[in-house]
Amino acid sequence: MTTTGVQTIIYPVKDADRAKALFSALLEVEPYADEPYYVGFKAAGQDVGLNPNGHAQGLTGPVPYWHVSDIRARLAAVVEAGAEVLQDIQDVGNGRLIASVKDPDGNLVGLLQDPS
Repeated sequence: MTTTGVQTIIYPVKDADRAKALFSALLEVEPYADEPYYVGFKAAGQDVGLNPNGHAQGLTGPVPYWHVSDIRARLAAVVEAGAEVLQDIQDVGNGRLIASVKDPDGNLVGLLQDPS
């Protein structure tokens, strides 16, 4: 299987404290990760992240991340199909790889590969 679906969504935020309060109230859970560069929540089988640097990275809205088994192959396939790379593949810790693209209509699409 090449994808297990959208299980992660990351929101670019300008004020992490305000966004953290809002998502804590919405999801009725406290964050499992609370760092200056990322705040993460787990709720209802979803991973919801807040990225205080997202706007500076060119993100204009929430990015749904498709979990894939081979991020390099999927990234190459979507670029060949017309997507533009916004963020090339990077390791965000513990072997988790992410990348993001913009489709021909301007929609943001993320790819995420967890270590085997």
